[in-house]
Amino acid sequence: MTIGKIIDGKGFAAGLRARVGEGVAAFVEETGRKPGLAVVLVGEDPASAVYVRSKGKMTVEVGMESMEFRRPAGISAEELLELIDELNHDERVDGILVQLPLPAHIDERAVIAAIDPAKDVDGFHVTNAGLLATGQEALVPCTPLGCLMLLKDELGDLSGMEAVVIGRSNIVGKPMAQLLLAENCTVTIAHSRTRDIASVVHRADIVVAAVGRAEMVKGDWIRPGATVIDVGINRLADTEDGKGRLVGDVATAEALPHVRAITPVPGGVGPMTIAVLLRNTLVAAHARAGLVAPADL
Repeated sequence: MTIGKIIDGKGFAAGLRARVGEGVAAFVEETGRKPGLAVVLVGEDPASAVYVRSKGKMTVEVGMESMEFRRPAGISAEELLELIDELNHDERVDGILVQLPLPAHIDERAVIAAIDPAKDVDGFHVTNAGLLATGQEALVPCTPLGCLMLLKDELGDLSGMEAVVIGRSNIVGKPMAQLLLAENCTVTIAHSRTRDIASVVHRADIVVAAVGRAEMVKGDWIRPGATVIDVGINRLADTEDGKGRLVGDVATAEALPHVRAITPVPGGVGPMTIAVLLRNTLVAAHARAGLVAPADL
């Protein structure tokens, strides 16, 4: 029985961060300043705090300026929007990232809409979403762009391939479909209302699972030789130590005999998200300075 390849997202992300670091050094030499990433964290959500710390550490490692703005959970929407306005006008800041989720009393859409699209390194602003949808240059959400990089590294030209994206979120599913369309794939978006989802997935050369349900995609759903990108991160509380284990949206052990290649969880898509965030910040810095970003990003 042939076992599919495990895609090393961690290794690819390390290579991308190295290229970003080289690009940052060249940018500093040309402009006399470091690209700046401002991260806004509202409240004390432990997972968000860990993620923000990790972003800050890697931002500094590639030579960028890391700016953190921590605000209490009780901050008013007006105060948060004022902070974003200040960052929009701060010449040191090339990228603005507001860590989600926000407290319930704050409208996330209003906050995202307040970010200058040229500094929207998360790629969530409707302007960037519209540019992506119409095939124009845009800042693209980090996770789907990271998925596309892994796919192209593994498969080369994606033209003509049949791709199924499971999940229709604005953060992953929809932009992922747009990116695959731009690569000339035939794209289907499957979701909770899709009839006979297993047979839909079985058609695909490429499967991107981003639905947030632990091991939902079974091994026999996968067509032999397909490449699978598993975006899901779910914790199952079934270990003796009580800490649980992380699994994706795909039943990986079942899928391995079927796939050409698959991303693991953890260590697949996750490391790519922060690496692409750094890449987006460098691209935004170049655009704001009237420069062309390095081609290898």
